Amino acid sequence: MQGKMLGVIGGMGPMATSVFLAKLVKNTAAEKDQDHIDTIILNHATIPDRTNAIITNTGQNFLKVIRKDIKLLEDIGVENIAIPCNTSHFYYKEMQDMTSVHIINMVEKTTEYIHQLYGDYSKIAILATDGTIRSRIYCNSGQQFNLEAYHPEPAIQRNIMQVIYNYKAGVADEKEFEEIVKHMIYRENCRCVILGCTELSCLPISEEIKNYCIDPMDILVEESIILSGKQTIHSLVMN
Repeated sequence: MQGKMLGVIGGMGPMATSVFLAKLVKNTAAEKDQDHIDTIILNHATIPDRTNAIITNTGQNFLKVIRKDIKLLEDIGVENIAIPCNTSHFYYKEMQDMTSVHIINMVEKTTEYIHQLYGDYSKIAILATDGTIRSRIYCNSGQQFNLEAYHPEPAIQRNIMQVIYNYKAGVADEKEFEEIVKHMIYRENCRCVILGCTELSCLPISEEIKNYCIDPMDILVEESIILSGKQTIHSLVMN
């Protein structure tokens, strides 16, 4: 079946982009190469840091750079754009205003899915970068679906940032992360946690902990497959 070309703006970070592509291939129903999605990936590793852009109010630097990426994908002829980076979605409206090509809103799709799963007034922990936390993108999106977003206390947030940047540096710290998830579930009484940073999607965590985690990257993968006119092998949550 002829599908629609997908564009991906990656490099935020590079490993997360490779995981996104692997999940996209693994979860697309295909019997031969030609059944997969035609995908153009821009692994733009030097794009300005999103967390720093939000904290220092220098988002225009980020938007100036990503505008060129969006234009390039538009000129190539992609019909949907996926951005496997949670923090960048703080600038979703500005990015979407740059193009007529549909940019998949990973944050909105994630909160919509959680509401379908757990219903109104569910308490959801947001595990993410300082930039994502400060931007309140999951809080604001959650309010649309009557969800209660919970941000970790400062000491735990510092530990989350350390886990994220350790992974970027090539050091997996899954045990520390698993303890954070357990704290959110058993001490803070959250229904689930959102893996609100794509580096957290890459950590090799136990099956027990996975049961409490909602991974926006999985949701982005599934939405990308469907919008590209293909079928998924697995429905949410994918592995």
